[in-house]
Amino acid sequence: MRIAVIGAGAIGGLAAGYLKNKGEDVSLIGHADAVKAIREKGLSIKGIRGDFNIKIESFARLESSPELVILATKTQDIAAALKDNLKFIQDAAILTTQNGVRADDITAGYFLSENIISSIVMFGATYLNPGEIVHNFEGSWIIARAFAKNDARVIEVSRILNRAFPAIVAEDLKGMKFLKIFVNANNCIPAILGKSMQESFSDPQVSRMSIAIWKEGLQVMDRAGINLSSLPDFPLERVTKLTALPTQEAGKIFSGIMANLSKEPLYGSVLQSIKRGKTSEIDYINGEFVRLAKENNFNAPLNQKLTEMVHQVEASGKFFTKEELFKNTEGLAN
Repeated sequence: MRIAVIGAGAIGGLAAGYLKNKGEDVSLIGHADAVKAIREKGLSIKGIRGDFNIKIESFARLESSPELVILATKTQDIAAALKDNLKFIQDAAILTTQNGVRADDITAGYFLSENIISSIVMFGATYLNPGEIVHNFEGSWIIARAFAKNDARVIEVSRILNRAFPAIVAEDLKGMKFLKIFVNANNCIPAILGKSMQESFSDPQVSRMSIAIWKEGLQVMDRAGINLSSLPDFPLERVTKLTALPTQEAGKIFSGIMANLSKEPLYGSVLQSIKRGKTSEIDYINGEFVRLAKENNFNAPLNQKLTEMVHQVEASGKFFTKEELFKNTEGLAN
């Protein structure tokens, strides 16, 4: 199967590199700086599977028609990426990979819904320099039809993805996608502080704020009538049990989990975007809690404030101190 990965960042670069290394027919579509680096030096991947460099065809735009498109841009960049490559991808299967729950609806504005396959990425990677990816931790790749029942095409795509990561065909992807927001919701804190996940959450007080983010998120989900479903690598009970514990105890456990998440510094998707001078996907993560709350005549003041602070960092390029973080959220974290 001819595969095009659109988006040469952390997830797109990692997926393209591993699939190419397994002999798949893969091309990688990215920004000019990434294309230049990959053409000149190859795609460099290091991390938990070791270090390697692989030659892979890389373009600013597609020049031929693939059978499968792995759409690995940020949610806010989907429309532009699809418009740039629309000529060659109308008949392809489109696999969305974005965090949050909006990617499939945006993609459906350009394609027949039966061509769209949705997915959840549970592995972690870091991209800070063009053509250089760090694979931080392993995880599965969960897929399902976005707007229909799973079929033979989904099974075929899952077999291909399984060459790079354990691929799982799911039945209740919607509930899993909403739970994945909880997995990503604490990325806002390293983005506000400008520090790695490990460094940020080594502070017990910061970790207690993470528990408060989850508590508020659960209240929003309950108000909106959304049922969460466990992920293979992240059971729902991880959220419900931690949020049921005394805050200090829960924060200490959370801190221990995050400190051992990866040997390499992990910055989270939001901070990675900011470090590259790009807008982040915060509106589709913590901002999703805020949006759902408003739709259901409810409030999510902590997530709203944290979303606003990330936007302040994006606009100013200036990170907050821990003291400023706590001052700005005083009285919001219950």
